[in-house]
Amino acid sequence: MRMRTLTTATTLAVLFSSAALAATPAAADSTKILPVKQTADLVVDGAHQQVFVSDPSNGKIVVTDYAGNVVKQLTTNLTGVSGLELSADSGTLYAAVPGLDAIAVFSTATDTETTRYEVTADQPRSVALAGGKLWFGYGGAAAGNIGSVDLASEQHEVTLGLDNGWYSAPILDAAPGSNVLVGAQTGDSSGKVVSYDVTTGTPNRLASTSAGENTRDIAVTPNGQDVVVASGYPYHHPVFKTADLTADGTYASTNYPNAVAVAPDGSVAAGVDGSYSPDIFVYKPGATTSVREYDFPNTGHTSGSDELADSALGWAPDASRLFAVSYNSDGVYSLRAFDAPTKATTTVTVDAPATAARAKQLTVKGKVTSKVALPAGAKLTVTRTDLDSPNGKTLPSVTVKADGSYSFTDTPPAGGKVKYKVAYAGDADHAAGSGTDTVDVSRAKPSLSINNNGKVYSYGKDVKFTAHLGTTYKNRTVEIWADPFGSDKPNKLVKSGRVNSDGNLSVTLDLKRDTKVTAKFSGDARYQPRSVSSTVGAKVSVSTSVSNHYKTKSAWNHTYYFFHKSKNPLITTKMPYFPGRKQKFEFEVYYQGRWYPGDPAYFALGTDGVSRVQITGDHSEDVGWRFRVRSSYINASSGDTVNSTTHGAWKYLTFTN
Repeated sequence: MRMRTLTTATTLAVLFSSAALAATPAAADSTKILPVKQTADLVVDGAHQQVFVSDPSNGKIVVTDYAGNVVKQLTTNLTGVSGLELSADSGTLYAAVPGLDAIAVFSTATDTETTRYEVTADQPRSVALAGGKLWFGYGGAAAGNIGSVDLASEQHEVTLGLDNGWYSAPILDAAPGSNVLVGAQTGDSSGKVVSYDVTTGTPNRLASTSAGENTRDIAVTPNGQDVVVASGYPYHHPVFKTADLTADGTYASTNYPNAVAVAPDGSVAAGVDGSYSPDIFVYKPGATTSVREYDFPNTGHTSGSDELADSALGWAPDASRLFAVSYNSDGVYSLRAFDAPTKATTTVTVDAPATAARAKQLTVKGKVTSKVALPAGAKLTVTRTDLDSPNGKTLPSVTVKADGSYSFTDTPPAGGKVKYKVAYAGDADHAAGSGTDTVDVSRAKPSLSINNNGKVYSYGKDVKFTAHLGTTYKNRTVEIWADPFGSDKPNKLVKSGRVNSDGNLSVTLDLKRDTKVTAKFSGDARYQPRSVSSTVGAKVSVSTSVSNHYKTKSAWNHTYYFFHKSKNPLITTKMPYFPGRKQKFEFEVYYQGRWYPGDPAYFALGTDGVSRVQITGDHSEDVGWRFRVRSSYINASSGDTVNSTTHGAWKYLTFTN
């Protein structure tokens, strides 16, 4: 079923409703998951801006707002609820409940059940209003029939057996206020459609025809003169005159039509059950070419897209929105609300050069396409977004040519990424549309430097680094970053600020490791970003002490440590600790005027940075000889690379008896 039109008595209410909607910003398309396992029908209540969806599997009716948000679930024993119908003033909702052999009646103002008609008919499945009565199709296999409820009577008399020429319960539809009722057979290949005159309160057959195979849905036009049929075959939506059911045109669609809805203004939404094709085709009143098509995305886990549920299309009374229920391969159902469905989609392409020189003229061109030609002289708005105008600057509008093409020139004042957005605001027949393209506009390379590159400093030295920035446009801010060697120390911003009148920004760093110092300029509208680096070394601090000697004395131009031959010299070295760090220990002997080295050895530092080396052996053989020792940190060889190579001082020693 679908949203019905309003009678003359409620035209004023519709006008006020439309005016209120027009005063609010246009809504965007939306999709919301529905708490259902199955759907059978959908109707739209324009007076209260809500949508009703029946779920026969759960025996409930889900109520949503126009955005698809669930506002209520009607669950009061509605076993198998299927067909829905709204009264002409949208104040009353009728629901066929086959599991109860009844028709439930709800107030749409409160979304509560007000009464229930026990029709004592077998499985009523559809409902429709015509000729002042509520008609319903009922019956199981080989027992289809039509009944009615007299709404004008206080007793609401139910009449059954009004046409037993149906195999099973037919689906019914009628234009509000009309005396013509149309029924269609579902569930078989007959494609049977019958029209009735119900002026007398009894359905008198006007005509019968075969509209196709496996009919899923029908919709009578607002004037009551035509009925549009959605059947599994043929692969389009045929139209028949209700008076004699002769062919009266078609709406092109594609494989497996399964839903149709006609808006009060005559706009038609033709839906199909298709995984690899558009799902909905929208036609404006009297048109033979669709003005818009909708193709659902794939939210499931198969190759095909989501599909349209049977008989699950409905219009807002002012045709400003179209509602549809889709389902995916995981059995998840969603309510989709489409804004301005009768407006043709407007596509705007924008083609700008990939690169351009700043302050030089460039040309942007493109094309506007739509299923409906734009009005002559249509204007496009142009917006340029760049570093000088991050929120966008409006440029002169451009006129669309007869073939939909356009072009304009511009001289970008700023460099960097420059985006041009070209937009059509839309009109009565066209939805708004826009497109963008980006140009990489050149910028000058600024002069930037930072001092001290390659220098090596003692451990813990306070060193002043100065960044120098040359000419720029507006930005005079520089950042200075320090990245000490070693993965345990992060690259850190140590200073940021405007350079002084000489273009300089300085910072003093306490150097305890080799460090990469970087000056960064983020660029501006005319000068590109730039960074430069200076890498400096930091030595370690090395202290070496000697113990177990019995005296020190200045000899041979050095201070010597004197040891009895019975004592082993103990050499203690201390330097900053780093995981895995070792000190290089060198031992040399003096002979005939020169020092001769022994094989150096590496000794690990403790976590306190201390290494102790004891010199052992038969020192009686060392009496009278001169020796010296030294501890050093050697970049890489000492187990890490976070400092620059540093040699400690030589310590001189000799042995006596």
